[in-house]
This record gives sequence, C-alpha cells and structure tokens, in this order.
Amino acid sequence: MLGWELPPHNSGGLGVACYHMSKALAAQGATIDFIVPYAAEQQISHMNVYAAVSAPPGRQYVGAYDHGQSVAGDCDSLRHIRQLQHQYSAFVRQFVAQHRPDVIHAHDWLTIEAGIVAKQLTGAPLIIHVHATEFDRSGEYRGSQLVHEIEQQGLLMADQIIAVSHATKDIIVEKYHIPPEKVVVIYNAMNNLSLPSADRQNQTYRYLDDLRQNGYTIVGTLTRLTAQKGLRYFLEAAALALKQHDRLIFVLFGGGEQRDELIQLSAQLGISQRVLFAGFVRGVQWRDAYRVLDIFVMSSVSEPFGLTALEAAHYDTALLISKQSGVGEILHNIMAFDYWDVQTLASDIVRIARSTDLRDSLQQQVKRESRRLSWYDAAARCMRVYQACYRGEKEAS
Repeated sequence: MLGWELPPHNSGGLGVACYHMSKALAAQGATIDFIVPYAAEQQISHMNVYAAVSAPPGRQYVGAYDHGQSVAGDCDSLRHIRQLQHQYSAFVRQFVAQHRPDVIHAHDWLTIEAGIVAKQLTGAPLIIHVHATEFDRSGEYRGSQLVHEIEQQGLLMADQIIAVSHATKDIIVEKYHIPPEKVVVIYNAMNNLSLPSADRQNQTYRYLDDLRQNGYTIVGTLTRLTAQKGLRYFLEAAALALKQHDRLIFVLFGGGEQRDELIQLSAQLGISQRVLFAGFVRGVQWRDAYRVLDIFVMSSVSEPFGLTALEAAHYDTALLISKQSGVGEILHNIMAFDYWDVQTLASDIVRIARSTDLRDSLQQQVKRESRRLSWYDAAARCMRVYQACYRGEKEAS
C-alpha cells in the first residue's frame, strides 16, 4: 500500500481514510506493508509501516494538497514534490525487489508513479484509489497540467480503480476517458472517534461555549483553507446571514494557502468580529471542535467524498453540504446547496438558527444515518477487488 500520510502525521482526510481502511483490511486477513514519504515513530500495530526517506514528517505536505494553480505557479513547491516523489519511487523499487506483493494499492496522484514502477517490476495488479482528482483540488482553476498527466497515466495503467463516490467516478470516466467498468465506487465510512475525555481548557472553545449559552448559534467547518473548499462563498453567505440574524458566530478550523486571503475577505465584508480562524487542530482539540459547532458547513466547489461531514454528524451537528460533495450520495438528512449559491446557504443557516426543532431533527436523523456506515463493509468490498485483480478479473462496478 502506497500512501502519503498516516495519523498523527496527516494534514487532512486522506491519511485518516488510509488508516481506517487499512485497519479494517487487516482485521479481514490482509497483510499490509504501507510506505510513507517520511520517517517517524508510528503507534500502529495492524500493519508494517516503512519510511521511504529519512526526513521527518511535515516536508511532504509542501504544496501537495494546495490547489493546482498554486503548485503549478510555485516552482519551488513543485520541485520539492517531484524530488520527494522520485525518492519515494526509488525506495519502492528496492522494496518490491525484496518483498514481492500480491497486490499494489496506491492512494492518489502522489504515489501513482511509484505504483506503476512496482507493477512493472513485479507484474502484480495495480489498484489506484482516487480520493480526489486534480479537477477537484483545483476548484474553479485549471490545475496543474503535470498532475493531470500523472493521473491520466496511472488510471490508464491501473488494473482497477477505486473511487470514493459516483461523482468522482464520473470525473474519471468523463475527464480522463476511462471505461466505466474499470472503476468501482467504495464509500468512506464512519471511524471510531473515541478520545480521552478532557475539560474544555482551550480558550476559544470556552468562549464559544459561553456564546452558545447566550443564545448564539455556532456555524463552522473543519477543512484545509484552499480553493477547492469554496470558503470565499462560505464567508459571503455568512455576511448575508448576519444581515438577517445577528446571533451567529462563524468558525474555520484548519490551515492552508488561502488563510490570509480569507482573513482579509472577512474584514472587507465587515464580519471579522463574527469570524474566528482557529487554526489546524488534531486529537482532543479536533474532537472538541465538532462539539462546539451547532451547524457544520461543507461549501466545497468539488468534494470527492467529505469525511469531515460524517465526523460532524457523529457529534450532533446539523449539516449543510454543497451539492458538489460526494458524501451527499449517502447522507440524506442534510440541507444541500450549490457551492456558488450564497443566498440559499445564508437562508438555510438562518432557518436552522431560528428553529430548534429543525436543528434537533437534522442532528438526530443524520447521526443515525452515519452510524450505519462501516469501514468493515468498505474493506470487505476492497478485499473483493483485490481477489478479483489477483485472479486477473474485474470486480463488478
């Protein structure tokens, strides 16, 4: 299994999905060697984790998940990523010579070239797991032509492709001209979010709790602050909502290349006193970030799945999800909007804030829905893909 990150050294949902999928696969009998592009002590017992380079975690993120226009325009970031990919592929070349795999499972564009190397050297079937395409990551921009070419080459070379939603499958088929029968949809699932109990020592959380006690509705998101996530539209909707209902606070948890731009936009919109930029969180602070929200907004321009929506549902949060998000294919007790439709998003925020009954209904029903989703079921489907590829067949899409 070729991946770019694992918790706790992850920048987003890709590492979380890889961790829980691999753990469920191991529980069903898979023996997994997982290769990452950094060296760090791992508290992982269900698989073998190997470091492709000796550098500590952190450097592999530079530009890797920012939108394609930023990466393409930043020669240093692109050069860094390509250098790391070449080192990663060189390690994989040596590794598969000594550890012959039955199946190669590569996650996203960052590991595609290494997956092709492993396939060419061993003849083992190559499965490309598409968590996002460059069309998704670039949002309303064109993206990096180099990344498009890497994705196209990998998808053509793959024996089977796993997409995290039908929306992602449609992009793979329509944009990259891949036969639909080659693409299987396997949804992400609800992970175990149990973390140690802790008092709310974080000052931001205590402040938000106090505001809730005084009748404010807390609206927020946990995401990378990047073009793909449609956060300019989120802030524009926030400004409209505040004109209709003034007891609203908006919180953005996460980091990314758009942070300064979004802070400036909130000032230009005249809502900076009602918008908090809380930074990147993990562990107990990440868990508690969901707990302080009444309404969770996913405003993505193109979101292949949207794992954070499932996590938010677990913590009794009403969900407002863009129609361009794959998670909407399996969650139905939500309120949906087109990412660009700031009027609808603003109106829905106000409706939920003003109606306790509506908020409670959305929270309870979507929580029940999310609990039916299982990583064990997703892994069972993935195992069938492995077995079919090993036999030289295709798993039915």
